[in-house]
Amino acid sequence: MRKLGRVLAFYLTGAVILLVLWELIAQILQLPIVPTPQRVAEKLVRIFWDFIAIHGGYSLWRIAAGLVLAVGVGYPLGLVMGYFRRADRVLAPLVYLTYPVPKIALLPILMLLAGVGELSKILMIFLIIVFQVVIAVRDAIRAIPAELYYPLYSLGASRAQIFRHVIFPATWPKFLTAIRVAMATAVSVLFFTETFGTQYGMGYFIMDAWLRVNYLEMYAGIVVLSIMGLLLFGLIDAIEATTCRWQNRQG
Repeated sequence: MRKLGRVLAFYLTGAVILLVLWELIAQILQLPIVPTPQRVAEKLVRIFWDFIAIHGGYSLWRIAAGLVLAVGVGYPLGLVMGYFRRADRVLAPLVYLTYPVPKIALLPILMLLAGVGELSKILMIFLIIVFQVVIAVRDAIRAIPAELYYPLYSLGASRAQIFRHVIFPATWPKFLTAIRVAMATAVSVLFFTETFGTQYGMGYFIMDAWLRVNYLEMYAGIVVLSIMGLLLFGLIDAIEATTCRWQNRQG
């Protein structure tokens, strides 16, 4: 509980610093395009349940669906590539050839194949996350010293026991790190994809407010998108703190 309190204190301190800087910039510039945090907060409270909650729900659904799909495909694939060398020799060239391609460049192809609705947006999130999951899990397994397996084999450990007691604990922290790194990119790309073929989502809401020159709503949407990212990172940190207690550091 003390550690949780320290983390919340750090988050609160960072938020206060950002709000103070925002207020100073708004007071110095005195421009409609930079409203004060208080005005944005008042607008956000007024429109939250009627507009923001709906758009935010659509964005969270797309992120969650893409994340679940990426984990369901990427984690097992990374395990296979890391543990079975023959599978790695076959699959690694395919991963290395497709991973460097900017995923946003594939958006037109996804829209042609899957349409401009939900599926293309979910697939875009999937493509951003899945490669990082595959590579992180595979590299985590490859980093396990081969000597660690010999006593287990000699004691009669089955492959299922090795995966459960060695490979899963060894890969889980790097897997969560990969999710954390990919999540920031996924949220950014989701903002872009939500400006096409939809009337729901935080990306659509922010761009629509900008086109209507409604800066208060635009900033309110940006604040909510930032809070969504913070909550997602906080959720991953909580999962890591709960499931990876052996690597908790002092301090």
